Amino acid sequence: MNAIIIDFHAEATSEKMAFAHAFDGRVSLVVGTHTHCPTADAQILPGGTAYQSDLGMCGDYDSVIGMRKEQAVARFYRKWPNERLEPAEGEATLAGIFVETDDRTGLARRLAPVRIGGRLQPALPDF
Repeated sequence: MNAIIIDFHAEATSEKMAFAHAFDGRVSLVVGTHTHCPTADAQILPGGTAYQSDLGMCGDYDSVIGMRKEQAVARFYRKWPNERLEPAEGEATLAGIFVETDDRTGLARRLAPVRIGGRLQPALPDF
């Protein structure tokens, strides 16, 4: 069986979690994106679907969601929403998740967060 992966690009973790429970046992993985911060809730749901509310971003975490922090802070103070932000150029972190699926069912067997480089605490699968 093939793995089915759903990337749920949403702000609210409650929406992502509700969606994951609705599809638990029918898809291999439901992961959230959009908030740019990796969450600490990686788990396998009771029906066998792997889940994490947000994978985080791949980029410079010494920033404001990947943009130069000085510009982003100034934008909040000045309230100029149309001011163009520039990407931060520091050391990047690769953030994601490793999921092993069952070849027969397509459901998750194991999962582990992945974080390599940059400012965040490193995380690598130990299997």
